[in-house]
Amino acid sequence: MTPISFEFYPPKTDEQRAQLNRTAERLARYAPEYVSCTFGAGGSTLSYTAETVRHLKQHHGFDAAPHLSCVGGSREEIRELLKLYRAIGCKRIVALRGDLPSGMGHAGDLRYASELIAFIRAEHGDAFQLEVGAYPETHPQASDALSDLKHFKAKVDAGADAAITQYFYNADAYFGFVEAVRRLGVEIPIIPGIMPIANFAQLRRFSEQCGAEIPRWIAKRMAAYGDDAAAVKDFGADVVAQLCQRLIDGGAPSLHFYTLNLAKPTQTVLQRLGIR
Repeated sequence: MTPISFEFYPPKTDEQRAQLNRTAERLARYAPEYVSCTFGAGGSTLSYTAETVRHLKQHHGFDAAPHLSCVGGSREEIRELLKLYRAIGCKRIVALRGDLPSGMGHAGDLRYASELIAFIRAEHGDAFQLEVGAYPETHPQASDALSDLKHFKAKVDAGADAAITQYFYNADAYFGFVEAVRRLGVEIPIIPGIMPIANFAQLRRFSEQCGAEIPRWIAKRMAAYGDDAAAVKDFGADVVAQLCQRLIDGGAPSLHFYTLNLAKPTQTVLQRLGIR
């Protein structure tokens, strides 16, 4: 069976914590290889990731991997986080450049994910498996596709073990990206990031921010369903399940689901794939 993993985000309220616990309990039945927890940038939210990772490990028994961003942080702050994650027992880290939060004046001591990866390797050797981001449809801030591929290779050369892609709905974009980086000598696993479709308006906003393309035919079909939420969810599950099946058939090493702390959209896709 194709390995799967899930991404969660750190809850900040009691209601969000209860939602995460319900979701984690339901998705734990699928025996994920690991789960990841996104990084709260910008001061007060930094601790939420560590607290959530600890909870996912100790309460739910997951191999939990924190996201770690280098934006806005000093080497010493990153060093302390790494010590904390090692003490918690984390074996994986998702190392990202991240985006500078609104109102934050400086990018931090480390400017790029490749520098963060090199820093982690220098501090902790091979203690962590390092996952990095990949952009099959090109990073939204990249000047062109070739420079984006070179930046990706720099992360691999710095010591990345695997990559998780931004979500996409065009399988050819993924396969084309994998082929392109293989030609550059990159051999690490490239894991597709999968975004189930639960709320199309929200998905459209996300996609505009992160540069993920929603194929025109999907947008037109969604528009045809209007306010029929059940039809939108059913069609979205079919689209994503068909995408996943094509990725599996094409040799994708595993699938990483962006859950948005919701169980049902991911469960529906997994059921359509026959994963129980």
